[in-house]
Amino acid sequence: MDACIRQIRQVITLSISIIVEGKNDRSKLRRLLNGEVRIHCTFGTLNSQKLESLRKNVKGDELYLFLDNDPSGKRIRGVLRDTFPDAEQIYTRRGYAGVEGTPDEYVIAQLEKAGLEEFIVYPPASPF
Repeated sequence: MDACIRQIRQVITLSISIIVEGKNDRSKLRRLLNGEVRIHCTFGTLNSQKLESLRKNVKGDELYLFLDNDPSGKRIRGVLRDTFPDAEQIYTRRGYAGVEGTPDEYVIAQLEKAGLEEFIVYPPASPF
Protein backbone atom coordinates (compact mmCIF):
# COMPACT_ATOMS: atom_id res chain seq x y z
CA MET A 1 0.00 0.00 0.00
CA ASP A 2 1.10 3.49 -0.72
CA ALA A 3 2.93 5.27 2.13
CA CYS A 4 0.71 8.31 1.63
CA ILE A 5 -2.40 6.23 2.37
CA ARG A 6 -0.77 4.89 5.55
CA GLN A 7 -0.10 8.43 6.71
CA ILE A 8 -3.68 9.48 5.96
CA ARG A 9 -4.99 6.44 7.88
CA GLN A 10 -2.90 7.46 10.89
CA VAL A 11 -4.24 11.03 10.80
CA ILE A 12 -7.88 10.15 10.13
CA THR A 13 -8.00 6.89 12.14
CA LEU A 14 -10.16 4.91 9.75
CA SER A 15 -11.84 1.74 10.92
CA ILE A 16 -10.59 -1.40 9.21
CA SER A 17 -12.93 -4.15 8.01
CA ILE A 18 -12.14 -7.44 6.30
CA ILE A 19 -14.77 -9.59 4.60
CA VAL A 20 -14.17 -13.35 4.60
CA GLU A 21 -16.35 -16.31 3.63
CA GLY A 22 -16.84 -18.30 6.81
CA LYS A 23 -16.52 -18.46 10.56
CA ASN A 24 -13.34 -20.57 10.36
CA ASP A 25 -11.75 -17.90 8.15
CA ARG A 26 -12.83 -15.28 10.69
CA SER A 27 -11.37 -17.35 13.56
CA LYS A 28 -8.06 -17.67 11.70
CA LEU A 29 -7.80 -13.92 11.15
CA ARG A 30 -9.02 -13.12 14.67
CA ARG A 31 -5.98 -14.99 16.04
CA LEU A 32 -3.64 -12.96 13.84
CA LEU A 33 -5.20 -9.49 14.07
CA ASN A 34 -5.93 -7.28 17.04
CA GLY A 35 -9.47 -6.36 18.02
CA GLU A 36 -9.40 -3.06 16.14
CA VAL A 37 -10.00 -4.92 12.87
CA ARG A 38 -13.62 -5.84 12.24
CA ILE A 39 -14.10 -9.15 10.43
CA HIS A 40 -17.34 -9.83 8.58
CA CYS A 41 -18.51 -13.15 7.10
CA THR A 42 -20.54 -13.90 3.99
CA PHE A 43 -21.13 -17.46 5.24
CA GLY A 44 -20.69 -18.58 1.65
CA THR A 45 -23.85 -16.93 0.39
CA LEU A 46 -24.66 -13.54 -1.03
CA ASN A 47 -28.13 -12.24 -1.68
CA SER A 48 -29.42 -8.69 -1.77
CA GLN A 49 -30.23 -8.72 1.96
CA LYS A 50 -26.74 -9.96 2.90
CA LEU A 51 -25.07 -7.43 0.59
CA GLU A 52 -27.11 -4.60 2.11
CA SER A 53 -26.17 -5.75 5.61
CA LEU A 54 -22.48 -5.84 4.68
CA ARG A 55 -22.76 -2.43 3.02
CA LYS A 56 -24.21 -0.94 6.24
CA ASN A 57 -21.65 -2.69 8.49
CA VAL A 58 -18.58 -1.54 6.55
CA LYS A 59 -19.79 1.93 5.53
CA GLY A 60 -16.92 4.38 5.83
CA ASP A 61 -14.37 1.69 6.73
CA GLU A 62 -11.15 0.92 4.92
CA LEU A 63 -12.24 -2.41 3.41
CA TYR A 64 -10.32 -5.56 2.48
CA LEU A 65 -11.60 -8.72 0.79
CA PHE A 66 -9.82 -11.94 1.80
CA LEU A 67 -11.55 -14.88 0.13
CA ASP A 68 -10.68 -18.45 -0.79
CA ASN A 69 -8.97 -19.16 -4.10
CA ASP A 70 -11.60 -21.69 -5.21
CA PRO A 71 -14.61 -21.37 -7.53
CA SER A 72 -16.96 -20.31 -4.71
CA GLY A 73 -14.48 -17.76 -3.33
CA LYS A 74 -13.84 -16.35 -6.80
CA ARG A 75 -17.59 -15.99 -7.41
CA ILE A 76 -18.10 -14.23 -4.06
CA ARG A 77 -15.04 -12.02 -4.68
CA GLY A 78 -16.51 -10.98 -8.05
CA VAL A 79 -19.82 -9.93 -6.50
CA LEU A 80 -18.08 -8.12 -3.63
CA ARG A 81 -15.65 -6.40 -6.02
CA ASP A 82 -18.64 -4.99 -7.90
CA THR A 83 -20.34 -3.94 -4.64
CA PHE A 84 -17.17 -2.51 -3.07
CA PRO A 85 -14.98 -1.39 -5.98
CA ASP A 86 -12.53 0.46 -3.69
CA ALA A 87 -11.85 -2.56 -1.47
CA GLU A 88 -8.28 -3.81 -1.26
CA GLN A 89 -7.90 -7.41 -2.44
CA ILE A 90 -5.98 -9.94 -0.32
CA TYR A 91 -5.30 -13.36 -1.84
CA THR A 92 -4.40 -16.78 -0.56
CA ARG A 93 -2.32 -19.09 -2.69
CA ARG A 94 -3.95 -21.67 -4.94
CA GLY A 95 -3.58 -25.11 -3.39
CA TYR A 96 -4.17 -23.98 0.19
CA ALA A 97 -7.45 -25.12 1.72
CA GLY A 98 -8.93 -21.65 1.76
CA VAL A 99 -8.08 -18.83 4.16
CA GLU A 100 -8.53 -21.12 7.17
CA GLY A 101 -6.10 -23.68 5.74
CA THR A 102 -3.43 -21.17 4.77
CA PRO A 103 -0.30 -21.26 6.96
CA ASP A 104 -0.12 -18.39 9.46
CA GLU A 105 3.18 -17.19 7.99
CA TYR A 106 1.63 -16.77 4.55
CA VAL A 107 -1.48 -15.02 5.92
CA ILE A 108 0.77 -12.65 7.89
CA ALA A 109 2.82 -11.93 4.76
CA GLN A 110 -0.36 -11.11 2.83
CA LEU A 111 -1.63 -8.85 5.63
CA GLU A 112 1.74 -7.07 5.68
CA LYS A 113 1.61 -6.69 1.90
CA ALA A 114 -1.82 -5.06 2.31
CA GLY A 115 -0.33 -2.56 4.78
CA LEU A 116 -1.94 -3.94 7.93
CA GLU A 117 1.27 -4.49 9.94
CA GLU A 118 0.12 -2.31 12.83
CA PHE A 119 -2.86 -4.61 13.45
CA ILE A 120 -1.05 -7.97 13.27
CA VAL A 121 -0.61 -10.03 16.43
CA TYR A 122 2.65 -11.79 15.66
CA PRO A 123 3.10 -15.26 17.17
CA PRO A 124 5.95 -15.52 19.67
CA ALA A 125 9.29 -16.47 18.14
CA SER A 126 10.35 -20.05 18.66
CA PRO A 127 13.16 -20.33 21.25
CA PHE A 128 15.01 -22.80 19.01
